[in-house]
Amino acid sequence: MSLDRQLCFALYASSRAMTRAYQPMLRELGITYPQYLVLLLLWQWGREGKPSDAWTVSALGESLMLDSGTLTPLLKRMEMQNLLTRRRGVADERVTLVSITDTGRGLESKVKVWREAALGQLGVAPERLSALHRELWVLLDALQANIKN
Repeated sequence: MSLDRQLCFALYASSRAMTRAYQPMLRELGITYPQYLVLLLLWQWGREGKPSDAWTVSALGESLMLDSGTLTPLLKRMEMQNLLTRRRGVADERVTLVSITDTGRGLESKVKVWREAALGQLGVAPERLSALHRELWVLLDALQANIKN
């Protein structure tokens, strides 16, 4: 079967293209794509009112599907950029809690403006993007269930 007929390649190429599309915004904000994903999750947890003692490195890793070997250096760099802080849990020192700083929180409005403009220029109907989004989650769930077996 030819390369362009492979689902894995279409997903891989689309993921790379999506990441490249975000590069202008990421450069402007001085962050990487994985850092952007961390910020998205912290902003979400803040909007949802998730208790701050639940904002752990392990919860971040689970939600972002990243292992601690990848996440820890990423969070250290973000802390050096004053985007977040890390501290040991009071009840259990093995737990590392993460908090977003005012600097990190301040990037959310810039991201929202950029993302809305970028989606408007994409030229794909919002309904198609929503359907694709739903289907990708179905695929991901199936893949993860298959990998665990």
